[in-house]
Amino acid sequence: MPMLIIFALMAKGWRNKLKRQRSLASLPEAPAELGTPLISVPGQYVVTTTTGDWLDRVAVHNLGIRTPGVVHVHAGGVVIERKGAQDIFIAQHALTQVDTQAGMAGKFVERDGLVVISWNLDDTEVDTGFRTTEAGAKRPLIEALQALLPNDSELDSNGKNN
Repeated sequence: MPMLIIFALMAKGWRNKLKRQRSLASLPEAPAELGTPLISVPGQYVVTTTTGDWLDRVAVHNLGIRTPGVVHVHAGGVVIERKGAQDIFIAQHALTQVDTQAGMAGKFVERDGLVVISWNLDDTEVDTGFRTTEAGAKRPLIEALQALLPNDSELDSNGKNN
């Protein structure tokens, strides 16, 4: 019985979060003319949180739910293909930062194990975490993402912002 109460409270909290985030912009659709990706990297979409608060999951648009996925980096932006959920398109002009971290919102791995893409969803700043399937694919993904950022957003050799 206590477990049932805990699950009911968790469900109520999630519904309240959905209500609070109802005004968050819809996910933009990827334009048809994106063309062939510069790089595609399989892995796990971890979560999207509000920037600066990696425990504050964005619940709307299923952005708070972990799924298998593939990141496709194009010259005009990034598409995160998510199994069982709407894909995420991040236009190049919406990208603000690329970083690596050990974890966010319930998923913690080794040091710098997650690639974190910071971007603007309309007027809301968010961070999206992705874990590559192969460790060796992380560096090429970071470099491809970095190439889309303004020149003043350089990363050091460890994938950290200077």
